[in-house]
Amino acid sequence: MEIKVVAVIGAGVMGRGIAHVAALSGFETILYDVSTSQGQQALVAIEANLSKGVKRGKVEPAAMASALERLRFEGDLRSAVKTADFVIEAIPERMALKLELFTTLDESTPPHAILASNTSSLSVTEMAAAVARPQRVIGMHFFNPVHIMKLVEIIRALETDDETFLATKALAEAFGKQTVAVNESPGFVTSRINVLIGNEAFCMLQEGVASASDIDRAIKLGLNHPMGPFEMGDMVGLDTRLATLKHLHRTLGEKYRPSPLLEKYVKAGRLGRKVGRGVYDYDT
Repeated sequence: MEIKVVAVIGAGVMGRGIAHVAALSGFETILYDVSTSQGQQALVAIEANLSKGVKRGKVEPAAMASALERLRFEGDLRSAVKTADFVIEAIPERMALKLELFTTLDESTPPHAILASNTSSLSVTEMAAAVARPQRVIGMHFFNPVHIMKLVEIIRALETDDETFLATKALAEAFGKQTVAVNESPGFVTSRINVLIGNEAFCMLQEGVASASDIDRAIKLGLNHPMGPFEMGDMVGLDTRLATLKHLHRTLGEKYRPSPLLEKYVKAGRLGRKVGRGVYDYDT
């Protein structure tokens, strides 16, 4: 299957990162968001990240110019996907929203289009049940920041066919990514392990075992992780981390019960970098 046009649904941190790599990799890229202002902010952020790449010698100036020519924002969902060969949704992790979106995508995209979800933990099989072509639905879990992180988890839903899997794998590789194949299970591979580490860090912080900065420092220096669990949580969003834990607690059992301290941080609005304050204060 030849893929020329990629539509990305959702212009938040993950969506803009996916649009960045798609455009830079040579694909006509259409970015959609319900918020026009967020969409425009995403275009500015993508251009800024490409500029940083040029300054660091990672991106050729001509490649940046071509990528920006291939990228556009579209404020109407049906118009954004009507010519898409491949759609990647990166909207909030709420199943009701995703089911509504997939129903619209099924009605609005060409019959050959593959519909992918960037979900980090939700059931791709359940999303596929909302469309008339479940064999063309797949999970494509990117990692933040998308333009830097190398991994994409490819999640096969119950009815995902081989053609869809192979086309998705080829697209991820065209983006410069490495892939792992995952048969659908709550949390896939990385989320199941990562949220356990982050949740245990909050439990230790609540118990007074060590400070947040010392826990992060210990994990980085002692276990060779590039980021500490609190740094990672603040980057991902503590609300997102909590939602994933709640889902895994419901589906996989007691070991995923969220730390009360994590729940307290989210109730206080301390959601991480995106609001300027999480475990750490970013206002300064």
